[in-house]
Amino acid sequence: MTDPVGKLPSELDQLPDRDAEETAEWAASLDAVAEHAGPHRAAYLMRRTLQHAEKAGVALPRLLETDYVNTIPTSAEPAFDGDEAMEQRITAWNRWNAAAMVTRGSKYGVGGHIATFASAAWLYETGFNHFFRGKEGDGSGDQLYIQGHASPGIYARAFLDGRLTETHLDNFRQEAGGNGLPSYPHPRRLPWLWEFPTVSMGLGPLSAIYQARFNRYLHNRGIKDTANSHVWAFLGDGEMDEPESTAALALASREQLDNLTFVVNCNLQRLDGPVRANFKIVQELEAQFRGAGWNVVKSLWGSAWDELFRLDTTGALVRRLREVPDAQFQTYATRDVAYIREHFFGAEPALVELAKLLTDAKIAECFYTSRGGHEARKVYAAYRAALAHKGAPTVILAQTVKGYTLGKGFESKNANHQMKKLTIDEFKGMRELLGLPIPDSAFADGVVPYGHPGADSPEVRYLQERRAALGGPAPARRVQPLAPLPEPEERAFKALYKGSGKQEMATTMAFVRLVKDLMRDKQTGRRWVPIVPDEARTFGMESLFPSAGIYSPLGQTYEPVDRDQLMYYKEAKDGQILNEGITEAGAMADFIAAATSYATHGETMIPFYIFYSMFGWQRTGDQMWQLADQLGKGFIVGATAGRTTLTGEGLQHADGHSHLIAATNPASLNYDPAFAYEIAVIVKDGLRRMYGPEAENVFYYLTVYNEPKPQPAMPEGVEDGIVKGLYRFNEGSAGADAPRLQLLASGTAIHWALEAQQLLADDWNVAADVWSATSWGELRRDALEADEALLRGEQRTPYVTQALEGAPGPVLAVSDWMRQVPDQISQWVEQDWSSLGTDGFGLSDTRAAARRHFGVDAQSITVAALAQLARRGEAPASAVKEARERYGL
Repeated sequence: MTDPVGKLPSELDQLPDRDAEETAEWAASLDAVAEHAGPHRAAYLMRRTLQHAEKAGVALPRLLETDYVNTIPTSAEPAFDGDEAMEQRITAWNRWNAAAMVTRGSKYGVGGHIATFASAAWLYETGFNHFFRGKEGDGSGDQLYIQGHASPGIYARAFLDGRLTETHLDNFRQEAGGNGLPSYPHPRRLPWLWEFPTVSMGLGPLSAIYQARFNRYLHNRGIKDTANSHVWAFLGDGEMDEPESTAALALASREQLDNLTFVVNCNLQRLDGPVRANFKIVQELEAQFRGAGWNVVKSLWGSAWDELFRLDTTGALVRRLREVPDAQFQTYATRDVAYIREHFFGAEPALVELAKLLTDAKIAECFYTSRGGHEARKVYAAYRAALAHKGAPTVILAQTVKGYTLGKGFESKNANHQMKKLTIDEFKGMRELLGLPIPDSAFADGVVPYGHPGADSPEVRYLQERRAALGGPAPARRVQPLAPLPEPEERAFKALYKGSGKQEMATTMAFVRLVKDLMRDKQTGRRWVPIVPDEARTFGMESLFPSAGIYSPLGQTYEPVDRDQLMYYKEAKDGQILNEGITEAGAMADFIAAATSYATHGETMIPFYIFYSMFGWQRTGDQMWQLADQLGKGFIVGATAGRTTLTGEGLQHADGHSHLIAATNPASLNYDPAFAYEIAVIVKDGLRRMYGPEAENVFYYLTVYNEPKPQPAMPEGVEDGIVKGLYRFNEGSAGADAPRLQLLASGTAIHWALEAQQLLADDWNVAADVWSATSWGELRRDALEADEALLRGEQRTPYVTQALEGAPGPVLAVSDWMRQVPDQISQWVEQDWSSLGTDGFGLSDTRAAARRHFGVDAQSITVAALAQLARRGEAPASAVKEARERYGL
């Protein structure tokens, strides 16, 4: 509703004014300032008043955006704790070697990125020399999420401190038999150096938030003292466009994660050009982070700008800095001083007068190179402020020049991200700028040399002493020798081995029941980390709420509405369950932090993450690869799996392909169990493989179903087949001369196959053996390994071939998945092969209708089996037509 003149009412109109006369006086004062001193002065006074109110603790909405200046003025910068000249020389060597490494690699065609580290060198160097805690001190050290494109600079520093050799640098982006360097931070490829894979943009910031949160989780549960661990995430301003980059900002502030700092390198450029050409990315990010409750520190201008700000007595300079868009500022960095005088300072008379006081050299210094992110003291002050701030995470917005020190051919150019090398002349110019003692003779063969001051040089000693004081080298990944987890008591598994009798139970419930019992284990129960994205009740996990508790750093500050019920909603500071809300990406980031805690913190945790199967590999598949790269372990569980089990949900929610996507990941062991006892066997073997004496860096993907069925007891001697992926569950029976065939089924399809087995025997005198295919993927993995062995001259028969050897008749495979899922193994099956599956979109209908539609119900299986036998001449062709008519197909 609007008032008579069309003005929208504000919330202030709804509050009683206890002193209308005083309010009018304040409004009149503001009007007077605007009239006599101008609107800029009025706006300045209002901002200062709001800032003062905020510091005084007056409850007012925060300003979302401040002036385009440094948060910490030069006069407030703390004393620099180090030898700035020495660190300048160290940074110069790192800049040189990073550029040399990429340039030398270009002759092999492997490329690389130069400009990103060139802009961010001081952001890293200041941290390495003063802030980043290593893993050889107390606790777990800090966790560093390095911007992927800056990896050459990290390699260069590791070369300077003696952890890498020239041979390593020359093998950048090459495997080289284990002596190479991966292109980006890849723990699986360089597990002693890289801790977190970050180059899939957006996943680094998301994971950093949940890592900081998981650090608190471990601390609050009494598992590991992480009070001294700080998470640092280095990001690009272009990377912040990824939705994952900002997806969890509110979580970080809500949980007061002051153990987390984002450092955003604002060089104003993304891969193809300006980040916000017509706008200002720093101001946009400031508003976004402040609005989410973060502490924001802007480090934009270097010390050369101090003189300009002192001369700005009217505020004209600050106003101009706010209004110039990023792309124009990038242009200033590439044009001559006359252009800057005309286009920047010529905007208003006050700036024209200010510019008359400045030399061309001063203007060039300010507009070409002097940025907050390029000065150690500015960066040091920002980092100190971040660590001192309590109660909220901090983001540092540091402005830099992309390609800084690489010469005019690189600096601020739109194409610099794609520029992979410098010429010899450009290197010589860089040498002069950095003041490095590299003689011309070092370029004699036309190849740029690496530079090193010597293993016993003052620079290297300083670097190593600094790192020793901070707890050892960084970045570094350390896996301390950990005792294998003791095997849980057999009692938890036996409950599923014996089956459910006449009681019906879905395999989803079987899995939850198993984990609930395992969480009670006295030795390992506390190490389970249940993760669910706001669907715990859907999966029958509400019984865990009062017993395990839902993790919250605040505990429970309210009385839950269902407090008088047995399974009430219980939050606790030491809660074990991570109930994430509606965010599969957040839940997956939780899983990664827990799955790699054995390396990050030296504490083995057993995460299991349960979700609608459609929202796993399809929605967060990139994070599954991140998990594999980070060498994570645990159980990922796709519930309500299959294309026909989830009734009525329709096209988008019916998963018939996650096993196909999962099969692409080498670290994922994928199972589609049909029965509760199979789940028990698989989980038990998984605990052995991931956490036993010979622990492997793998994780498990299990699909479970929400279709209640009687669960049979485990037959004798099937454990090995369950783990390997196939065993005969039920042998068919019919007349002595009856034709035979083999029905292979996985997951819920086993029940359709068993019904078809009965129909074939009763109606058509056909004997069908029913096999449970617990893992099409593991059968294929084993067969591929057998093929590879054959190429090495070793004779080995794939397990699936052995298991089906001599089995009479053709093979018909069926599942609730696309036919490509079982077809993965067809080439290693010697019998005639055929398959049925759920190719196509899902349906909003009943299970029976959906299965009939896809042709996978018992009657459809029966007709398909008869057709296979008819093609072989083992059944009359008329039987197929008769069966179709009998079953109404």
